[in-house]
Amino acid sequence: MSEYLVVTGMSGAGRSTAAATLEDLGWFVIDNMPSALISKVSELVDGAGSEMQRVAFVVGRGGGELDDVLPAVDALRAGRHRVRILFLDAPDDVLIRRFEGTRRRHPQAARGVEESVSDERRLLADLRDRADLVVDTGDLNTNQLRTRLLEVFGGDDAGATMRTSILSFGFKHGVPIDVDLLFDCRFLPNPYWDESLRSHSGLDAPVRSYVLERPETIAFLDKLEDLLAMLLPAYVREGKSYLTVAMGCTGGRHRSVAIAEELGRRLEASGVPAAVFHRDVDR
Repeated sequence: MSEYLVVTGMSGAGRSTAAATLEDLGWFVIDNMPSALISKVSELVDGAGSEMQRVAFVVGRGGGELDDVLPAVDALRAGRHRVRILFLDAPDDVLIRRFEGTRRRHPQAARGVEESVSDERRLLADLRDRADLVVDTGDLNTNQLRTRLLEVFGGDDAGATMRTSILSFGFKHGVPIDVDLLFDCRFLPNPYWDESLRSHSGLDAPVRSYVLERPETIAFLDKLEDLLAMLLPAYVREGKSYLTVAMGCTGGRHRSVAIAEELGRRLEASGVPAAVFHRDVDR
């Protein structure tokens, strides 16, 4: 059975980067095709002799085109196809800054950039509400977005019912908006205050030992592992496609990174593949 992905989101949030990344992963990517033709393309993909297994439609230029997207998704799902919606988002001020910085014309630019962003957000509201995965690119550069998408879509388990990601971040850089479960690691002692550890990150053995060998860390991870053992199957039963678990500390370099890595290791050991992404480790 073929797999379909609809890539949409706010202009300036990274649709072009997503399209290029998916192409590198072997997806057949169709950019800016009229949404009304999605069902016609699916007939060709599913036809005899077709070798296309994964197809991505990049949509979101605004106007009446968007009205056809959700009906097309529903029609594909009614035909027992695996269809997911990826929505790329970013805060309005970030989108405005990106357009003003590049002097690009916004697709909705009947008025100023700020008004155009507001208009587009209103037009895309239904698609965002129905999205299987929302990725906030506000704090991500192009390479970081590419890495995040590679971790989510790069596995060979195309038939998996749910992809699980673990994200580490720093509260001082802002709370990510694209997560499902968020846990605060700031109750743990901070390696930052040890001068011998400050320049290291949670990816380095000295910091990992400092964080993970503490009794309170072990107890926290044990209880978190038990909680996820209960929640993950429940999310699968409800048909959730992507689950992002976020671990936060102050700066996103030490505690949250070490905890995210260890949680990923534990999930893998229990038979749950998990992609781990560190948003702020290099800040």
